[in-house]
Amino acid sequence: MAESTGTRDFPRALVGVLVALFGLAFALQGGWLASLGGSWYYLIAGLGLLLSGALLIGGRRAGVTLYALVVAGTLLWTLWEAGADYWGWIPRLDVILGLGVLVALVAPRVRDGFGKGASFGVAGLLVVVIVAGLGLAFVPFDFVRPNPVPEAGSAALATTVGNDQPADNPAPGDWPAYGGGNSAQRFSPLDGINRDNVAGLERAWTYRTGDLLEERWGAETTPLKVGDDVFLCTSRNIVISLDAASGEENWRYDPQVSKDAIPYTAACRGVTYYEVPPGGHAGNEAGGDAPDNDGDPLVAASGEAAGRRVGNGADDRACAKRIFSGTLDGRLIAVDAATGEPCQGFGDGGQVDIKKNMGETPPGYVSINSAPVIVRDTLVTGHQVLDGQRRDAPSGVIKGFDAITGELKWAWDAGRPGRGEPLTGDDTYTRGSPNMWTTAVGDNQLGLVYLPMGNSAADYWSTPRSKAENKWATSLVALDVSTGKPAWHFQTAHKDVWDYDLGSQPSLLDFPTDDGPVPALLLPTKQGGLYVFNRRTGEPLVDIEERPVPQGGAEPEQRTATQPYSNYHSLQQPDLTPADMWGMTPFDQMYCRAQFQKADYRGMYTPPNADRPWIEFTGYNGGSDWGSVALDPNRGVMIANYNITPNYNRLVPREKANEYGWVPREEKEGGDHGGAEGQGDPQAGTPYAIDVNAGWRVKWTGLLCKQPPYGGIRAVDVKTGKTLWDRPFGTARANGPWGIRSGLPFTIGTPNNGGAVVTAGGLIFIAAATDDLIRAIDIETGETVWRDALPAGGQANPLVYEADGRQYLMIVATGHHFMETPSGDYVITYALPDR
Repeated sequence: MAESTGTRDFPRALVGVLVALFGLAFALQGGWLASLGGSWYYLIAGLGLLLSGALLIGGRRAGVTLYALVVAGTLLWTLWEAGADYWGWIPRLDVILGLGVLVALVAPRVRDGFGKGASFGVAGLLVVVIVAGLGLAFVPFDFVRPNPVPEAGSAALATTVGNDQPADNPAPGDWPAYGGGNSAQRFSPLDGINRDNVAGLERAWTYRTGDLLEERWGAETTPLKVGDDVFLCTSRNIVISLDAASGEENWRYDPQVSKDAIPYTAACRGVTYYEVPPGGHAGNEAGGDAPDNDGDPLVAASGEAAGRRVGNGADDRACAKRIFSGTLDGRLIAVDAATGEPCQGFGDGGQVDIKKNMGETPPGYVSINSAPVIVRDTLVTGHQVLDGQRRDAPSGVIKGFDAITGELKWAWDAGRPGRGEPLTGDDTYTRGSPNMWTTAVGDNQLGLVYLPMGNSAADYWSTPRSKAENKWATSLVALDVSTGKPAWHFQTAHKDVWDYDLGSQPSLLDFPTDDGPVPALLLPTKQGGLYVFNRRTGEPLVDIEERPVPQGGAEPEQRTATQPYSNYHSLQQPDLTPADMWGMTPFDQMYCRAQFQKADYRGMYTPPNADRPWIEFTGYNGGSDWGSVALDPNRGVMIANYNITPNYNRLVPREKANEYGWVPREEKEGGDHGGAEGQGDPQAGTPYAIDVNAGWRVKWTGLLCKQPPYGGIRAVDVKTGKTLWDRPFGTARANGPWGIRSGLPFTIGTPNNGGAVVTAGGLIFIAAATDDLIRAIDIETGETVWRDALPAGGQANPLVYEADGRQYLMIVATGHHFMETPSGDYVITYALPDR
């Protein structure tokens, strides 16, 4: 018998009111979404809930029946729209099932009510379903293993890049270059830590640099290890040497970089180790023909005998081994690797200023945040040009200095690509020309340095760019270090207005072909494409095709009909659909779906639009960014971690931007305290400012509009380009709404910055994700076999080395403001117990 049939039954009426209120919210927000061309489900379900609530308030049995129909319809709609995708179930079912428990509990209280046993049984079943659903969050989703991983010894990707420097052929226990060696494969031949014993890994020692920031933190540092010493730089370019076995400080050199010089992020990704050759000159010779005066690619890199003028510091044995570091205020510093004292014979008392002939350079506009590269005793550096401020920002000119004397040998400006000679007097390199902010790679044997180029200033507006800029921007450029002129280049995005500059350091390898191994270069991109080139000639070793892309937008005459796509391998994800929108509840999901409907989105390369927002997917954080990829040359396997996050962008008319106070940084009153890149950037000198919602976050929760995963890690067969395994990367333990660290350990796949190291022990070591964990992953299975919680974010590439017969894993944990991970100043090493 029903417990109550009266119209004044309080529990039943309260549940009815709740159902009706939720129904009203569904109907209003769902009606708005439907009016934008979105799904009609929410409006229909809302009307059903509204009527069901009214009937429950009145004690009508039909209120329970109607609610059951809404539940059934929601289940069918969820299966139709989300299928077996677990993350798609949450916002579609959580509110409906939660209210369903309450409706079932009051079902006996309506007129001609349902029996208590059946009603409470349904309520219990719904609770079990909800609890089971929460439990499913701990089950890995989207983990695939379509192909077996090759065995160790089945491939030989190691390559010859010369024999001039220790980084050309690294000692097994060393890490003498940012990418491990000059081939940048990020592979360690050490196998002392392996799959059988990695569970015993423990902290050996921790060092604190003392360089802590409250704004714009994110050093992104990968130290070097050479001989008995570790060398690293801090956020503000303090260069430090540590004993590799004990972590005791040997020395530190502080170049006194002002806080005002910090650009978007206080990054110092690494330093460069160099040994002055006997007699002060290199031993290799280059060969071939030089490019023509227009900078068009011809054949292989060229030059004359690579003898070097011996300067006043060439025979200064106190600096026979040196550390080079770039600074955030645009200087190159040379210090003695043994003492940390400046190399007096290099430049002006141990430093050179790269800003010469750049014209006006406000603080923070010209910053070196990546390790310079040395090819045939030529120290090559690019620099970051502060994004989003001005069309007439300082030049992105690339400069080559004598590594012994600091003399400027050549300067390559993409705005004047046919000229290699440095400017003199009051001449100024092309304002706003494309820069190279990330890490290059070089081949001492060929005499080539490979530059992953950025875009021209004003990333999201292309009309004022010159023909030369449009040709060389967002390109891989191979420069002959004897002349500073291009040997070949390839452009990965034509007339880039998406900030798809090349962020990853390329890797050099011997690529397996049907005709035998070919000295090659592997290039990852933010779009997710991976390209393979003959590094002598620039010839693609796997086909590249031009495919049609969306047209129109704010500059329709500027958009190209096609863009390049690699047929080798891609980390690019399927195009977004309204069903991919997400939230904790149906309401924030509806908000995101409405945002989707209001925006212009037609897949990759949707052009910037001045009339409405547009969606960029993937966003400017990748794909693959500065962490790049790692290669196991003995298995022929590439490890790539990547991001799956969109940006929600809008062009803001100049008048409106002025009202908002969006002016170049040096004109802001009260200073600039940071934020996401592109969030209210003025782009002075163009008709529009740019406002980027990086990751496309819901403004009142901070959660991302796209459903998980937001990041992954993948193993790829280098020879075939086939995926071996692929999995979401990163847990929710340090993430949650409103900036709350949830502590939940389930794998959600988080955004990530920083790359991996692969070892001969069959392990992948990587931090990078926003969960502040460092992991060891079994390369054969993709499973995590060890982890440790870091005291700050691990947005950096780790390294593996050996000292005094003991193998170490090192990570610099400084956190990252953009990734919203905690700030720190930690250098942490791990080792197996010393027994």
